[in-house]
Amino acid sequence: MRILGLIPARGGSKGIPRKNIKKLGGQPLLKYTIDSGKRSRYLSKLILSSEDSGIIEVAKSLGLEVPFVRPGDLSRDATPSLDVLKHALKFYADQDENFEAVCLLQTTTPFRRDTLIDEAIEKFIDGDYDSVISVREIPAEFNPHWAFEAHDGVLKIATGESTPITRRQDLPKTYHRDGAIYITKTEVILNSNSLLGDNIGFIDVSAQDYVNLDTMEDWKKAEEILKKRN
Repeated sequence: MRILGLIPARGGSKGIPRKNIKKLGGQPLLKYTIDSGKRSRYLSKLILSSEDSGIIEVAKSLGLEVPFVRPGDLSRDATPSLDVLKHALKFYADQDENFEAVCLLQTTTPFRRDTLIDEAIEKFIDGDYDSVISVREIPAEFNPHWAFEAHDGVLKIATGESTPITRRQDLPKTYHRDGAIYITKTEVILNSNSLLGDNIGFIDVSAQDYVNLDTMEDWKKAEEILKKRN
């Protein structure tokens, strides 16, 4: 199976200015995700998608392929990841090079175990899923079966049940996406206009270090994780 590994890194980050090339633990944030992608045995190609010349220069210096400059209209705050993937797939299709799946690797979740990408790809292939994503278990106190929505000043259980589950032990496990990895069939991206599809597999990464870099507080947390690791 031909799988395109894609690292998106635009230059307009606001919460952490110049985030993608800001140094974390003495090296550009981008390098953590590049190193993860390079460790994979299954990615047919690993590339950067960016509109920013500074990020592109750093990526190239780290040995990452940069086959194109992403258009500015695909580099805004509200640009969906799906559109970035479609752009890359079209770029290669125009050169008669096609991929059966895309592996999206976001720089904002830098701490991946060494085998994560290949574990996810193996599960993706063996299970014939539309997608496989990395997830973390939601703590019981935030479980949606214990969450409420306000409707006209009245609280109702978010899951639609009439009565809440009373015992913690009876709560089903629930998960949230952590952003470390998405692997999706190309046909799902192009034909269903979806990053997930209907048949979604998952890799539980609850036990590993986690940060989603959006604010300077997140950055401090990442630095603390590195200090503990060292």
